[in-house]
Amino acid sequence: MSCETPALQVLVLERVDPMLNMARYYVLSVEPTLFDEVALVREWGRIGTQGCRRLDLYPDRIQAVEALEDWLQRKTRRGYNQIAYRRE
Repeated sequence: MSCETPALQVLVLERVDPMLNMARYYVLSVEPTLFDEVALVREWGRIGTQGCRRLDLYPDRIQAVEALEDWLQRKTRRGYNQIAYRRE
């Protein structure tokens, strides 16, 4: 197990369209797990609600970041706009 803590990466996306009564959010984050894996955490739902959460495990940070980038492209094509990005 490595002593170095991987950086946390978080993206926050929104899709708002008042004409369609649509106000959605999508949060993507790459986080370390307790078992030397890396998780891509996806959270989504209507703005103002708790929404849903899913963790996808990857053996290393590179694969998790690639998956995050794939989800970012998918959501951008669906009309989501990036409103925040944090890398620690």
